[in-house]
Amino acid sequence: MSTEPSAEIAQETIIEEFGYFGDWTERYQYLIDLGRKLPPFPEALKTEQHKLHGCQSQVWIVPGGNAARLEFQAISDSSIVSGLIALVLRVYSARPAQEIISTEPRFIDAIGLSSHLSLTRTNGLAAMLKAIKDYARLALAQSAA
Repeated sequence: MSTEPSAEIAQETIIEEFGYFGDWTERYQYLIDLGRKLPPFPEALKTEQHKLHGCQSQVWIVPGGNAARLEFQAISDSSIVSGLIALVLRVYSARPAQEIISTEPRFIDAIGLSSHLSLTRTNGLAAMLKAIKDYARLALAQSAA
């Protein structure tokens, strides 16, 4: 999902892209478009084990890989949340666990998401970020064992 060489560069690119849009109607549409471009998510992975709790919408997230390179698949039944997933995966997927843990999601405030998302979506985004960082911590712990 991520094409940029680092999480920081991915964040800078996201901030730059959102800067092209003048208002939040356009930004929401862009988020929806990003969500539509997520790779297909296998129905077989939409299980309780992969379901993310803390989101109003249904969200499934599946980690793969190891501490050297963690990759995530994720999807939501909400088009805006799927767009948020696309942004999060762009920053955090296909990265080393240590980079995932040490990268703070600056893009959220920088593009104005924190002030334009509902409380339930903000909580869901926080739960998604926590889950990804928890998977990274677990991968690091497993690699040290």
